[in-house]
Amino acid sequence: MSDHVMVFAPAPVLSVTIEQQADVLELHLHAGGQGIWQARMISSLGARVVLCAAVGGEVGAVLSKVLDDEDIELRMVPRQSSSGWYVHDRRDGSREEVAENPGAPLVRHDLDELYGIALAEGMRADVAVLSGPAHPDVVDDDVYRRLASDLRGNGAQVVADLSGGQLAAVLAGGVSFLKVSHEEVIDAGRAADDSVDALVRAAHQLRSDGAEAVLISRAEKSALALIDDDVVEVRVPQLEMVDHRGAGDSMTAGVSAVLARGGSLDEAIRTGAAAGAVNVTRHGLGTGRAEAVRELIGRVELTPLK
Repeated sequence: MSDHVMVFAPAPVLSVTIEQQADVLELHLHAGGQGIWQARMISSLGARVVLCAAVGGEVGAVLSKVLDDEDIELRMVPRQSSSGWYVHDRRDGSREEVAENPGAPLVRHDLDELYGIALAEGMRADVAVLSGPAHPDVVDDDVYRRLASDLRGNGAQVVADLSGGQLAAVLAGGVSFLKVSHEEVIDAGRAADDSVDALVRAAHQLRSDGAEAVLISRAEKSALALIDDDVVEVRVPQLEMVDHRGAGDSMTAGVSAVLARGGSLDEAIRTGAAAGAVNVTRHGLGTGRAEAVRELIGRVELTPLK
């Protein structure tokens, strides 16, 4: 194992944030989107990350320059249409959405080029992470089925964090590890409610449908993990929350970083839970000091459910 992770982030977006620091009004530009947040945390945990993405238009030109400042390797495809973006106002401490555009759907040529790059990088990596776009219409669902199937068929470990039609597609291709939120499980009709019994049944069904191991996050409640035939409750020490966004992606990142260096599923889940917990103490999505994550790992409890 070489601690090498490929992150498939097909359509990252440009994040524009307005903030107020004392009497100074500030404007911040960052690369955003699920795959970016995951790659950022994976890198902070010490793994080598290769990000595969498509960017285009004036927004894409800015996005490319912003991505150059990230501590990750880039394999970017120029797309024919413009990349997406969003503007958030955080001057009062909360996050108010001003405007957003997830970007136009990727056309066949762009997807073909990106698919080839992601396939090659995924086969070279120890773990391939498949993340979703800002809006499901941007990338055809079947891309995820094909990519998961092709990578798994060539010996790659595939970690997925998807929802809706893309979740169903990646399960059809098969994944080594699936992280999903309880809201996504309910929205997909796989659980009637958020009760533990309903979510445990859903986890077993997700495994039957193509996931070897399953981690279901439950917002502020303890996550549930299915490892082999055992379900465990993942308990994390209480930390004061600053921003809940990005916690799930940080969980996926922590799991991926550990699996990439050959760690066990127990260690991967503990690390994922610790990374998610640390992320909510910060304003930046997919961020957190590795030393804080490492300190918290030993405090995460995996309790078998009876």
